[in-house]
Amino acid sequence: MRDDDASALTDDERSLIRALRPAMAALMRDFDDDLQRFQRMSHAEYIALMFLSEAPEHTMRLSDLAELCQQSASAVGRTVKRLEAEGLVRRQQSVHDARSFNATLTEAGVARLEEAVPVHVASVRRHFFDQLEGVDLGKLALAFQRIAQKS
Repeated sequence: MRDDDASALTDDERSLIRALRPAMAALMRDFDDDLQRFQRMSHAEYIALMFLSEAPEHTMRLSDLAELCQQSASAVGRTVKRLEAEGLVRRQQSVHDARSFNATLTEAGVARLEEAVPVHVASVRRHFFDQLEGVDLGKLALAFQRIAQKS
């Protein structure tokens, strides 16, 4: 696409589209930096623990966890392996499907997540919500949900 093809977008629209990817990358970096600094935990590990904590019986198929985390199966597998080494997650073969594996959050994993939540919440507030002063968060959330549902 040539630059003049983008002339159908307003200046604000162009500005927003061009800022979106760098902003998301910066947010993920900032969340990761804060969790690493204060909790010695990656953002990917935090997200995996969070989704497992919300799952029935704190258990989820690795493929489902990968989808929720928006990561490849191998990336989530490496994350779960690190969490398993720390005793925060157990990985076991599914009793329903011998080809798949489940991850189960342990009591130590629940406790570790509870320690990390305040750090993550403070990070999200500082790096994201504090930058959205005056923005209707409900409308923004609905717009993001509509975008996500299209794919």
